[in-house]
Amino acid sequence: MLDFNAPEFLVVAIVALVVIGPKDLPKAMHFLGKWVGKARGVARQFRSGFDNMVREAELAEMEKQWAAENARIMAEHPPVQLPAPEAQSDHMATSEDAPVMVEQPTILPEAEIGVAPAPVAVEKPKRTRAPKAAAAAAEAPAKPRRPRKKAESSTEAAE
Repeated sequence: MLDFNAPEFLVVAIVALVVIGPKDLPKAMHFLGKWVGKARGVARQFRSGFDNMVREAELAEMEKQWAAENARIMAEHPPVQLPAPEAQSDHMATSEDAPVMVEQPTILPEAEIGVAPAPVAVEKPKRTRAPKAAAAAAEAPAKPRRPRKKAESSTEAAE
């Protein structure tokens, strides 16, 4: 990579000042900075793309290792065949034990049973201002305010 130490950088700066001139040096530095930024962006993008390719290659290798390990484990421990469930067992219901249908109960109204109906809650009306007082307040002219007296300063109070 490019490596500049202080004396080399100082020589480049003096040559740039003499060749470009002090008037156009800020424009040249701005132009150079934009190009260096673009170059860094391209390098960063290249590096991230390369890192993604390496990561994908490592994941593919790990998947191959996991598949080989899984095959080895399955070969050492074959799956066990479980017995098929019996057609009928003691705890299961048979077709002869079908649920029995019963008659639906009849529901009587509360009056026939002798139960009093539930009380209904009554809302109280909200208190509001009396209409006369509100109208009187709206029609009354506003009282003019008296200006506040300014507080006396501490020097005048001391005298």
